[in-house]
Amino acid sequence: MQFLPFGTVYGTLLNFRGELDLLGAQMHQPPYKAPPVAPVLYVKTANTWTAHGRPIALPARVPEVEVGATIGMIMGGPNAVASYVLLNDLCIPHASFFRPPVRFRCVDGFLGVGATPVVASPTVDPGLFTLRVSINGQTRQHMNFSGLVRDAHRLLADVSDFMTLRAGDVLTLGSDTGRPLARAGDRIDIHVTGFETLSNTLIAEAP
Repeated sequence: MQFLPFGTVYGTLLNFRGELDLLGAQMHQPPYKAPPVAPVLYVKTANTWTAHGRPIALPARVPEVEVGATIGMIMGGPNAVASYVLLNDLCIPHASFFRPPVRFRCVDGFLGVGATPVVASPTVDPGLFTLRVSINGQTRQHMNFSGLVRDAHRLLADVSDFMTLRAGDVLTLGSDTGRPLARAGDRIDIHVTGFETLSNTLIAEAP
């Protein structure tokens, strides 16, 4: 049975050490003049959710998208993780990471959702997850979740300091540097050992 969220999906930015290192001096420029001290979140609205195996249409104004492959923590109750799910968090490429515009991240269909979540348990350590993105069968990105700034436990604890995540909400762990670009006609596959592969094909939106 295909899983789709029934709460709010929150994306997390700047949660990989590699990304913070890459930004370097930019983190000290206006408007903030320092790296973030709290999690940087955004919302993937319900219009973005696309089931595993379903095509994702790119509007004519969007020649390519950035693939933000990640893993989401699905809440089973207030601030309690029940399971994990693969996510294909697409975004129109843009320069600023400080104020992620809704119109770049919340385009219709721009969140592929894995079919079958993996149940959380003491034997499932998100820090050991290794993710691979392939486009048209060719590997384009590897991601090791040991590189998180905030591991799953700390991220959830820090977010819980200022908001309550309820049953059905999803909080992503973030996406590392090296995010590949994809165009209409490309098939995107996201692989993590122990998860069913998440696959979506990009198509051109009908005129």
